[in-house]
Amino acid sequence: MSHRRVGRWAPQRARNGRGRIRVVAAIALLAAWAGGFALLVRREFFVGQAERLAEAAMRLSPGATFYAVEQNGTRIGFASTTIDTLPTGIEVTDYFVADLPLAGRVHRASARSVVLLSRALALRTFDVQAEAAETPMRVVGRTEGDSVVIFTMDVPGQPADTQRIAVRGPVLVPTLAPLAVALGESPETGKTYRIPTFDPQQMQSRDVALTVRAESVFVVDDSARFDAASRRWTSALRDTVRAWHVVAEEGGFDGWVDAQGRVVVAQQATGITLRRMAYELAFENWRIARGAAAATEPERDIFESTAISAGVRLDAAALPRLRVRLLSVPLAGYALDGGVQSLRGDTLVVERARLAATSYSLTTRAPEFLAKFRAELAAEPLLQVTDIAIVQKAIAIAGLERDARRVAERLHRWVYDSLAKEVTFSVPNALQVLRTRRGDCNEHTQLYVALARAVGIPARIATGLAYVRGKFYYHAWPEVWLDAWVPVDPTFGQFPADAAHLRFVVGGLAQQAELLRLIGNLQIQTVDGGR
Repeated sequence: MSHRRVGRWAPQRARNGRGRIRVVAAIALLAAWAGGFALLVRREFFVGQAERLAEAAMRLSPGATFYAVEQNGTRIGFASTTIDTLPTGIEVTDYFVADLPLAGRVHRASARSVVLLSRALALRTFDVQAEAAETPMRVVGRTEGDSVVIFTMDVPGQPADTQRIAVRGPVLVPTLAPLAVALGESPETGKTYRIPTFDPQQMQSRDVALTVRAESVFVVDDSARFDAASRRWTSALRDTVRAWHVVAEEGGFDGWVDAQGRVVVAQQATGITLRRMAYELAFENWRIARGAAAATEPERDIFESTAISAGVRLDAAALPRLRVRLLSVPLAGYALDGGVQSLRGDTLVVERARLAATSYSLTTRAPEFLAKFRAELAAEPLLQVTDIAIVQKAIAIAGLERDARRVAERLHRWVYDSLAKEVTFSVPNALQVLRTRRGDCNEHTQLYVALARAVGIPARIATGLAYVRGKFYYHAWPEVWLDAWVPVDPTFGQFPADAAHLRFVVGGLAQQAELLRLIGNLQIQTVDGGR
């Protein structure tokens, strides 16, 4: 098959264009999509307290709440939450739509989730649909008792992917966590709720702490009237609302919640804010403004709003070494130390890997090797390592070569040459990328990792920041095991990747979402970058 020349960049051009190929788009969509599905939450302090939960549910008021979606002070979308009380349970419908400015263009993204809960607020069924650009996705699922969650992920053109996930006790969706804090007991400033969370994509659990940080009073627009002179809706009646600031300490929810558990204001990454107001003010005014809008304002572009200044402009050539200080955020829990990176205090040093002959080949992997790298060789949702199309392509690229390093480089060259470099609004799917042959760094990384694992080379997804023209931008790249974890970058055509790659997390989208709490808070002070 001939390579698609449209997708091939010269290395210098790739370096100059790094800021344009990023997965901030996926993060913005994930923030909406995850609200209905990506994390299933078990409230530890609710276990064994079903009666108290049932009493809280009785205080849950049916109705709809509407939100203006803003980015850096500019209205870009609309969101809503509708709660219906049914004879057998409670139905919660969340909707989100926004015109996200990205790389000089406006991209429409939307997500809708319908969740059915028991009368004690435990998850029973869910139906989540998300769409960005031309890539729709749907996830449906249900619980079996309090021990198993079954869900099916459906992406057009791909076989449905069904998973069974074991859980311990009742689970809640994260959008209801603030509601449960408010209704479960009287919120108390300074109190922290420990919540074990379970991610069905990564099949991993971790504890999250929700802390009530403060209490305040807000004035909310409760109704609206149409002003013929300005041809816009204006506030007709305002209501004073008492609310508590609830924050997930390790990223996730950050917002103010009233006594009924309804969000008043919530902050998301990339400068996005959800602000409660009357329907006409939230939706109709956005619709009017959208019709009058011209082009995307450069200063609102998500790429630039999430960029972190390097403090100094480095040589544009591939960096063999980079030393920076990471300031203003706690660094515990990030994968900053190890491999080509070393962290001492707040100073991170990155060295470009030096490749040598690899001690194993694809035909001489010992059982201990396979056991050690079981996770880095396994299939995962959207990483279809054993699919016949992935396996056949990987074998065809490897040819008769059996040296792991040479095969890893062949896979790198093929992905770099064969994929068109395009910003995409989608959750990366290795099979879909193989078919469409296009995408940004997320798609390049997803396909490369699937191909490498398919021929028996341990590979994993690394996510962090890449230095581009004086700033650091969100970026993803693969790491392959060649007697050590070696970063490679099939988006930029670097094998191995240069020292301008700062890895923060390892893993798929759920792990990548950890970087959300860095956006807008991390400061980077470049110490030196040289040869």
